[in-house]
Amino acid sequence: MPSRSGPTPRFAVDAMLGRLARWLRALGFDTTYSPDIDDHDLVALANREQRILLTRDQHLITFLRPDQGLLLRTGRPLVQLDRVARAFGLSPTDDLFNRCLMCNSRLRAATTNEIATRVPERPRTLPGPFLACPGCGRIYWPGSHVRRMRRELAEIFPELRAGGAGP
Repeated sequence: MPSRSGPTPRFAVDAMLGRLARWLRALGFDTTYSPDIDDHDLVALANREQRILLTRDQHLITFLRPDQGLLLRTGRPLVQLDRVARAFGLSPTDDLFNRCLMCNSRLRAATTNEIATRVPERPRTLPGPFLACPGCGRIYWPGSHVRRMRRELAEIFPELRAGGAGP
């Protein structure tokens, strides 16, 4: 298990944990999620890329035996996130909200043209930052969705209540 001072953990999540994948990405953790991948291929990918396999499937842990894995018994994504955070000593970083929630790519600053042509008029008045995904093309901004997510994350990571890491 990585420690807080060890390398930043990377994750692979199974098809049952798509919402957990998005929460981990919001925290800045490199998290692969391919709902259509075969169990054997998922374990092989996790082992090859030295990722921690997160699953709700006892079979994956017991019989396919990934090098690193954690069985999650609850179906509630924020409870799953709390369990993963405790198991691997995770805490928010400056990388908060800097990964695409959908495809896992690292976000970059959106161009003026991207903001003008792809962000609805009302959010364009926000101070930003506006971030673009080079993988899937989504544009992100710190609107009400980010504030809600930050409040929910603060239930697990109290340091976020004071405005800690990230935008």
